[in-house]
Amino acid sequence: MQQTTSIGGKEFIWMLSGGANKLAAYRQDINDLNVFPIPDGDTGDNMLMTFGSGTAAARRVGNNLGIAAKAAAEGMLLGARGNSGVILSRIFAGITSELNSLSSADLKDIKRGMKAGVKQAYGAVSKPVEGTILTVFKDAVNFAEECDADAGIEKYFESLLDEMGRSLDRTPELLPVLAEAGVVDSGGAGLYYIFEGMKEALENGEDYFSEDVNIGNSAKNSELDFSLFNEDSVLEFGYCTEFLLRLQRAKTDVENFSADELSAYLNKVGDSVVCFKDGSIVKVHVHTKDPGGILRYCQNFGEFLTLKIENMTLQHSEAVKKGDNAQSKLASKKKKKTGIVAVAAGKGLKETFLSLGVDEVVDGGQSMNPSAGDIIAAFDRVNAERIFVFPNNGNVVLTAQQAAELYDKAEIYVVKTKTIGEGYAAISMMETDGEAEDVINGVGEAIEEVVTACVSKANRNAEKNGVSVYNGDYIGFVGDDIISDDRDRNEAAKTLLKKINAGNYGLILMFTGEASNEEEAEKLKKEIEKDYPETEVIVIEGDQPVYDYMFVLE
Repeated sequence: MQQTTSIGGKEFIWMLSGGANKLAAYRQDINDLNVFPIPDGDTGDNMLMTFGSGTAAARRVGNNLGIAAKAAAEGMLLGARGNSGVILSRIFAGITSELNSLSSADLKDIKRGMKAGVKQAYGAVSKPVEGTILTVFKDAVNFAEECDADAGIEKYFESLLDEMGRSLDRTPELLPVLAEAGVVDSGGAGLYYIFEGMKEALENGEDYFSEDVNIGNSAKNSELDFSLFNEDSVLEFGYCTEFLLRLQRAKTDVENFSADELSAYLNKVGDSVVCFKDGSIVKVHVHTKDPGGILRYCQNFGEFLTLKIENMTLQHSEAVKKGDNAQSKLASKKKKKTGIVAVAAGKGLKETFLSLGVDEVVDGGQSMNPSAGDIIAAFDRVNAERIFVFPNNGNVVLTAQQAAELYDKAEIYVVKTKTIGEGYAAISMMETDGEAEDVINGVGEAIEEVVTACVSKANRNAEKNGVSVYNGDYIGFVGDDIISDDRDRNEAAKTLLKKINAGNYGLILMFTGEASNEEEAEKLKKEIEKDYPETEVIVIEGDQPVYDYMFVLE
């Protein structure tokens, strides 16, 4: 087989598509590489939605390598979900940083990009942990660096994959939690499939794609109910208008066209403006009540490659109809001083946070991590000078931090809450009038003292922390520590509470999940009150997925 010595935009997009298709094919296998024996594995989903967002963005802009590389990086940054997704987006941000000014890339360019990807990925994590996707990528890049500069790109990828596989096999040696569960790192496995798909796509070209896998986040894209904007409705929030404009020499001086001047015009007639020029293409995002006027103005300079206009009043009505953020409002013209954004899943949990004064609840949590773009959209709706963000899940913290870095219309402060209980306690104690540092310090003690304990159904046999877990049983746990196992969920809950000394706490909030039984839950409440007469027990219908019961002890 003849070796490829350089790639252009067409080959780059083939490779991205090949990686996305391969990842889609093995998504569930990656989800199943879960160190915890409950059905909450979502690494494959997160990586696919992240990588798929970048691939779809690159596909939309044509076959110029530099433009496609920039689009892929931006798509992954905004589409990043979960820790694995954020790290993956940073890996490709580094890779594409060495490609986005090129019309073609040879092996030296690709090697520089790979090294930049290692640097950006490690820089994204405050305390990098070895034995994860970080190690797998770093080891592979360092090993493949020895590949002859004159070798073909396929040969380089072969070397890269060889070491990536060996490094993946070594991850349980570096992380005891992987060894205990008998699995390799799921993020590293996802990365292996991506690069395997990229290599196969490069080798086979368009013939590689026998079937185009849906790589977008289709799970959350449902049809809007058009009846929510009827003959008597008023356009309150305008239109979200996005397009790619190809500048035309017959209409303007393409080389000297000023995106800054266009941006100034857009800010006069709309808001939430994003406008930048890349070669002869101008990318625009703007919220306006007169998209037609903007389109007519921009057509003075070129023609549209893509165009999307969405009625934000209809979108808002749809969200209210579904019960999502029912008390939230789209941004008013005047910013308020302080806003709060929290992440939670389940109607009852979301309503609980809204009742605490949260402005926007982003739908998400375990097994359904929101993207950076989802969180940024919440920032826009809050419209405050400063916004405090409560991720409420360890796998959402990095995504929230990435959203904060990408957002420049407010000061964003991420409070690193890793459980619903921590978020609940922190927001309950929050005094929003002080300096940001004082606000964050003020909730620190509440976060440290609260305990979140959960009960969920096991989806495989396991041995963890000296507890034998059997597929189909209910297990009680705090963090990564499994504490109880029983065929009966109420018994699993009672054993869990006994072993964490629930009687030492003055209050137990008991959130019931979507799989819970109302009669069982009421029976459990009475038994807890009997066992711990000095502790107040409050039952809230949380409707959360995954967890049958979630206890917050204060």
